[in-house]
Amino acid sequence: MSGDTATAEAFATSWNNLPGGSVYTRAQVQEWFAPLTESDFRDKTILELGCGNASLLVHVASWKPARVEGVDLGASVLAAETNMRAAGHENYTITRADLTSFRSDGFDLVYSIGVLHHLKSPKSGFESVIANVRPGGRFHCWVYAREGNGIIIWLVDPLRKITSHFPWWVTKYLIATPLVLPYYFYAKALRWLRHLPWLRKAPLYDYSLWIAQRDYAFFRHVAFDQLVTPQTSYLDKTTVEEWLHHSKIAADSTYLIFRNGNSWKFGGTVRSDAIAFG
Repeated sequence: MSGDTATAEAFATSWNNLPGGSVYTRAQVQEWFAPLTESDFRDKTILELGCGNASLLVHVASWKPARVEGVDLGASVLAAETNMRAAGHENYTITRADLTSFRSDGFDLVYSIGVLHHLKSPKSGFESVIANVRPGGRFHCWVYAREGNGIIIWLVDPLRKITSHFPWWVTKYLIATPLVLPYYFYAKALRWLRHLPWLRKAPLYDYSLWIAQRDYAFFRHVAFDQLVTPQTSYLDKTTVEEWLHHSKIAADSTYLIFRNGNSWKFGGTVRSDAIAFG
């Protein structure tokens, strides 16, 4: 049994108890992938490691890739299959497997969004991302940052270590639902008052402006995801930079972007002379 099984099943309870379809808007997904654009997916083979209920994959599959595959360890693969079929996609595969040990013949583009930081070994997850990129192919990841998340690390993370042991419905409806309400109004107020420059030093300012574009149900979804998982890491810039010095990655291809003041987007290209496996 994988050391990440408990985390995968915790997230599956979240994904499998959502309405059908993607929880993300097209604009959100496009921003998560930037600097990649839809054209980078066209006619390419695409792999998502940690696909959940395919909330990202249903968008990606509409960008005209050659084929897509989603991998997840949890029972959320059931919702992923349902959502992909409902969206009318055909050239896809959903695989239930441990992403840290999953290996393929190589894809043109491999991505992992919001997953590596929930693994027992985030670095092992990153190694799997690289191992599944064909020589000359690309990768893209997004993880929680240690920078900018002080209030989450000190206030939310200790609570998560307790709530992750509760039944999912207790965490979602009796804890996340009321607890996220003050933050919902805080974020909405920051967005409404964003013309005031002195507010830019407020905690989670950039992230709050971003999430304030969504409704209360999405706030609760994010809060539930924070509180239901048994495992969360917050990765600093130095750690991500060390990952990007991987021997298989072309040094001049990498990028590292601080997103919304509390997370890292990063990616690059696997060297064309890199060995495809391992």
